[in-house]
Amino acid sequence: MSEKQHYLTPEGAQRLREELEYLKTTKRAELARRLREAIQMGDLSENADYIAAKEEQGFLEGRIQEIEALLRQATIIENNGHKDTVDMGAKVTIQEGSYPPETYHLVGPAEANPREGKISHESPIGKALLGRKVGDEVTVSTPGGEIRLKILEISYE
Repeated sequence: MSEKQHYLTPEGAQRLREELEYLKTTKRAELARRLREAIQMGDLSENADYIAAKEEQGFLEGRIQEIEALLRQATIIENNGHKDTVDMGAKVTIQEGSYPPETYHLVGPAEANPREGKISHESPIGKALLGRKVGDEVTVSTPGGEIRLKILEISYE
């Protein structure tokens, strides 16, 4: 069974490493303290603090495993800066009809955050833009219907 390929920008990988460090040090220590305090209260079967801390510990360990696996499997998107086609890591300025132009950074799903202008290469718009050049027009099927986008600029900063 092959594992799915994950893409991260260098900044995204760094943010995940920082989150991992925080979870493994500060957050684990905080939870261990809470568990010790809850255990000292006695009867664990009806101790809400203990039950809540154990649940949180499960989520914490799951998130640590998730980040470690993601970092282990990730391909870091290197910006070569000389491409004239849309690829992973590109910042693409597009325009739909007479609407104002919008710029999106093409990233992997783990980093996608449309509010920050980061879209996944697996999203409908991301898929439609891959391999295209400035001046190309693409039609994208979205949940709201089909839209036509024109690529105005591609950069790799």
